[in-house]
Amino acid sequence: MSPLDGYRVEAAIPAVEDYLRLRVVAGLSPKSAAAARRGLPNSCFAVCVRHRGRTVGMGRVIGDGGCFYQVVDIALEPAHQRRGLGKRIVAALVEWLQANAADGAYVSLVADGDARHLYAQFGFAETAPASVAMARVLGAAVARG
Repeated sequence: MSPLDGYRVEAAIPAVEDYLRLRVVAGLSPKSAAAARRGLPNSCFAVCVRHRGRTVGMGRVIGDGGCFYQVVDIALEPAHQRRGLGKRIVAALVEWLQANAADGAYVSLVADGDARHLYAQFGFAETAPASVAMARVLGAAVARG
């Protein structure tokens, strides 16, 4: 039996509940339901990994649709990791970018830990020291709901 039996990667924006759950179980920062309801429909492209009809993974591309894109929300439930599914998520996002983004578009992402090795397989390169990622989280702690 293949480790990918029963898995489907499909173009779809995750449901708010799945999005919130997957971010937390995958170790990403939690987001509020209100923020997810507002942000998810603005995705340029998204994929969900389904296992026996249940969403167990996701990834999205966000951006302005022309000059700049960012790969975000690559998340898999821990029980479904180490099966090549993360690679399938990134491949689907990169395939969409190659087909839809204009020549010269800048595509960025933030690689946590060893994830940089996965992204390097798709042509992403560290930008330091020429540029350094910076971030700011607005507001107080994330409220659930």
